[in-house]
Amino acid sequence: MAITASMVKELRESTGAGMMDAKKALQETDGDMQAAQDWLRTKGLSKAAKKSGRTAAEGLVGVAVRDGRGVAVEVNAETDFVAKNAEFQALVGSITQAALGADDLDGLMAADLGGKPVETALTDAIAKIGENMTLRRMAVLEGDTVVSYVHNQVAEGMGKIGVLVALKGGSPEFGRQVAMHVAATSPASLSEDDLDPALIAREKAVLTEQARESGKPEQVIEKMIAGRMGKFFEEVTLLGQKFVVDPDKTVKQAADEAGAEITGYIRMAVGEGIEKKEEDFAAEVAKTLGG
Repeated sequence: MAITASMVKELRESTGAGMMDAKKALQETDGDMQAAQDWLRTKGLSKAAKKSGRTAAEGLVGVAVRDGRGVAVEVNAETDFVAKNAEFQALVGSITQAALGADDLDGLMAADLGGKPVETALTDAIAKIGENMTLRRMAVLEGDTVVSYVHNQVAEGMGKIGVLVALKGGSPEFGRQVAMHVAATSPASLSEDDLDPALIAREKAVLTEQARESGKPEQVIEKMIAGRMGKFFEEVTLLGQKFVVDPDKTVKQAADEAGAEITGYIRMAVGEGIEKKEEDFAAEVAKTLGG
């Protein structure tokens, strides 16, 4: 497969690797971007192995809770100017409240919003504000107690990152601390049991290759892998992570002390997984002003 300059650029941006290393990684993996990222990690050449994907899309996440049911919705816009627009924020707030009575995204699009379906209200807003918008996703979390937290809140219940945490026992105050932790650390799952098997297999393959390149005996390598996988689980699972409020404890230990069981969480950040064409600031202003 021909390796293009754009492929090398994408790999460099996602890993922080040098140009020649990125090119070699793509050549070694026949252009497979994910395999190339793993190849760089194996060789110790990736400077951003834990860096999340670039998320340049604009908009807001809205969260709301009522009677043990929490919802999070993401509404995207083309520019951050619109995300700061009072009309757009009012729209996101209304859609979020409507989500409390919906079961899924399709149901939310059909839900009533001021006498018209959400889908129609969104279309009307696009025509009025003059910028494309999308209701991208919705998530629901239920539990004995559900608390919400918005990081960098720009208006009531909305911002760039929204978090919901469900608890049995404990207190809303503790739940909020956990929600703030989730916003800061972005865990991959609640516990090891909930972790995606494909993610576990991928991590183990990388760690195994790294351990074997050390040249140590097989029995030593097996212990190295086990130790590193244990560390991996501590880093990516919510219950295994060090609690940001008290780093001497894991989140699980802090929950036990608070008399709480964390039964679930949702973390939604604006633009996760969306590719957006990069523009300079002047171009964005010109675009917004219709220039």
